[in-house]
Amino acid sequence: MTTPPGAHLPDHPTFLWRNPEPRKSYDVVIVGGGGHGLATAHYLARNHGITNVAVLERGWLAGGNMARNTTLIRSNYLWDESAGIYEHALKLWEGLEDDLDYPILFSQRGVLNLAHSLQDVRDSVRRVEANRLNGIDAEWVSPEQVKEICPIVNISDDIRYPVLGATYQPRAGIAKHDYVAWGFARQADAAGIDIIQNCEVTGFVTDGDKVTAVATTRGEIATGQVALCAAGHTSTLTDRLGIRTPLQSHPLQALVSELLEPIHPTIVMSNAVHVYVSQAHKGELVMGAGIDSYNGYGQRGAFHIIERQMAAAVELFPVFARAHLLRTWAGIVDVCPDASPIVGRTPYQNVYLNAGWGTGGFKVTPGLGWCLADTIANDRLHELIEPFSLDRFITGALVDEHGAAGVAH
Repeated sequence: MTTPPGAHLPDHPTFLWRNPEPRKSYDVVIVGGGGHGLATAHYLARNHGITNVAVLERGWLAGGNMARNTTLIRSNYLWDESAGIYEHALKLWEGLEDDLDYPILFSQRGVLNLAHSLQDVRDSVRRVEANRLNGIDAEWVSPEQVKEICPIVNISDDIRYPVLGATYQPRAGIAKHDYVAWGFARQADAAGIDIIQNCEVTGFVTDGDKVTAVATTRGEIATGQVALCAAGHTSTLTDRLGIRTPLQSHPLQALVSELLEPIHPTIVMSNAVHVYVSQAHKGELVMGAGIDSYNGYGQRGAFHIIERQMAAAVELFPVFARAHLLRTWAGIVDVCPDASPIVGRTPYQNVYLNAGWGTGGFKVTPGLGWCLADTIANDRLHELIEPFSLDRFITGALVDEHGAAGVAH
């Protein structure tokens, strides 16, 4: 890492990157300092040599959904289009520590997606076969094999939702989300990219079908290209540009337990009982469920979601019945009608949209950054994001991943 002259670099994230004042203009302005914005900046520099770039973050770096996700990484999606971008991301995850020269605690412990009905079984086997056709590691496992992989799962046949089997992706895993953000930020900063915190975008200056500047709480910044990577707040930005998007923002809750000894060796997801559980590196159980049904920008949610989530977790894992809840939180996720993202061009020639990842944004972080950087640098859509353009809602070429997305993950 290149350290600014005279700077001291202790082992604290505050000092891993500069905190510069915004310049008057940049070649590229990225709106959103979360994982996607930082990864896009990193790959603009690393892959394309583009460093006259600003990443604008309304609050503190990676303090939105990046700080509020549940760290799951997998690529076992149903459709070819989804499998393509998520598998590209997973391959990048497998070498990301070396690329960033920073520990991200990437742990490939596998993911089980449980089936609880005959329809679950049919859908799951179909997805396994689709994954195999796309070269993705996936297998169907019996209830007994589920127990071998994760001994604490309840596979009794006298419970409300008995386990009839599961899909299993061995290469899936988790990573430490804040370390991922710090690693990308550190490398982008070392390349000369400005990461500007506490800089909210309040509007845009346009000239015909181009955006010439962004208005911010820290002044107006001229730009040649703009990338919108603001997750749950994306629609507030597109509204200011007069761009209609089929996005809905919802609270998404998650929680962690008290610290426990290592007991949960993998990740277990269940759409039927609506919960997923993994164990963090420090020992907390990390649990999530579905989104709250109402629209909003509040980073909080309704208690009944947590209540149902805990009931489901205890049914699947009776050993956790006496575990204490330590902390809950919520993020703001942007959801599309087909549960797939919107990435690509907008009606403005120099504005690129990256939104609608719903509950799956963290796992695609390096893959999206790679492809969006390539799109910006070459002014043409990377082939892996081409299917997710905004105009699919006009043509009807939707990528419906509701079945594979399931619970928040």
